[in-house]
Amino acid sequence: MVEKITVSLIKADIGSCPGHAVVYEETLEVAKSVLEEKKQNGDIIDYRVLNCGDDTELIMLHKEGVDSEKIHGIAWEVFEKCTAKAKELKLYGAGQDLLKDAFSGNVRGMGPGVAEMEFTPRKSEPLIAFMMDKTEPGAFNLPIFRMFADPFNTAGLVIDPALHNGFVFEIWDIMEHKRVFMKTPEEMYDILALIGGKSRFVIKRVYPKEGGKLPADEPVAVVSTEKLYQIAGEYVGKDDPVALVRAQSGLPAVGEVLEAFAFPHLVSGWMRGSHNGPLMPVPFRYAKCTRFDGPPRVIAAGFQVGDRLIGPVDMFDDPAFDYTRQKAQEIAEYMRRHGPFEPHRLPHEDMEYTTLPKVLEKLEDRFEKI
Repeated sequence: MVEKITVSLIKADIGSCPGHAVVYEETLEVAKSVLEEKKQNGDIIDYRVLNCGDDTELIMLHKEGVDSEKIHGIAWEVFEKCTAKAKELKLYGAGQDLLKDAFSGNVRGMGPGVAEMEFTPRKSEPLIAFMMDKTEPGAFNLPIFRMFADPFNTAGLVIDPALHNGFVFEIWDIMEHKRVFMKTPEEMYDILALIGGKSRFVIKRVYPKEGGKLPADEPVAVVSTEKLYQIAGEYVGKDDPVALVRAQSGLPAVGEVLEAFAFPHLVSGWMRGSHNGPLMPVPFRYAKCTRFDGPPRVIAAGFQVGDRLIGPVDMFDDPAFDYTRQKAQEIAEYMRRHGPFEPHRLPHEDMEYTTLPKVLEKLEDRFEKI
């Protein structure tokens, strides 16, 4: 019997240079040294340390399952030591996402974002790790839907019998803290009714259906859904979500997974977490946010998962995505010309946990009834 493995993708903003632009190399080296020690000790099988913009991302391969106190403890130790280095270097926002003082057994609810999946590895196991900066978990709603439910994106939904049956979407209401499981294609319209409201309803996981080629209880995609303002009670930065997506052999092909990002759709975040802008797929070397602290970025790290992690391959480092990047720049220019006006600035209700309420407080006593 094939033993299950777990891939954990855990991220945190522990400081950057300058401002919110990019993780500094010395802090990445601290993360690598800690994880290398854990690998040598046998605590994890393999690891990679990456960054998208000002977020440090840890990818760990192990057999401890999801929500493991041991693995989450390792991540917390890495982030604490990186924060110490960031403070030593006087980097901006040092320890920004470490919202609790001490580790309590799980990093969920403590600031870092988490996307983990435990599964039985196939003969060949392609996996894409997506990492975003300057946006929120709902930014994954459209591309994940397109990968697993849109036949205009994923040809296999039409022509591959292994995909024809559809998938099960686990959708979270992150305001009411509830979830619902819904099936495609039969509940497609109802799913869209929810996930179109991306600031509240977010795709958490995608599963195969019963009776298919893959086990129905093992996820094939998972997204981090932590909302920093709900943990901190105030705006402390955007959530900068991450996701893991398995591909091929009963799942969308790697090219179909990536095709979902060929359209630079509008997402919330960008400057001060208060603006809508295009999501730009970029190679690792362009994963730094500059113009108006953006525009929002996404990188894709491709792996083959076996006895170790083979990769990463920089999947968006390809001229095939140059048109998408150009289109994103045109959209960014168009949105920026709105200045402080909606729809570039977020709707008023979405500004509740930004710094805008502090501006409005001083005007409160000056309003008269009409």
